[in-house]
Amino acid sequence: MKAHLLEGNESLSAEQLTAEGIFAAVLPTEEQSYRAEVDRIKGERGYIQEDIVELSPDTPGLDAICAKFLDEHHHDEDEVRFVLSGEGIFDIRDSQDRYMRVKVEQGDMIVVPAGRHHRFLLTESKAIRCVRLFKDPSGWVAHYR
Repeated sequence: MKAHLLEGNESLSAEQLTAEGIFAAVLPTEEQSYRAEVDRIKGERGYIQEDIVELSPDTPGLDAICAKFLDEHHHDEDEVRFVLSGEGIFDIRDSQDRYMRVKVEQGDMIVVPAGRHHRFLLTESKAIRCVRLFKDPSGWVAHYR
């Protein structure tokens, strides 16, 4: 996982992300290896459901799907992504309302806390496959800024 301030390009450490309330971890991507760690995180943080989402250049309506994530928004629930393959970019507002750009790749888990403004975009590869975790999927509605 690589992170920096979008303005000025200052690199951000894992400690700085943690200080901003962003949970970040690196996990193995083989299911038999990551399952115990994902289950532990689910138990510690109260996530009760999960699914897998996959986007690729072959996904019907990919541009329209991606356009929904590009506008800045927040959710009433945490946004949790564990990247099994591919990559993506989260632009997350910090406590001073600056964008922190966080690039997630295979093995990265990120938790954007509930109420934190952010946006998401794919990289040039236009491919990502993620495990998503939820406390209550009905609370995972985008509230646009």
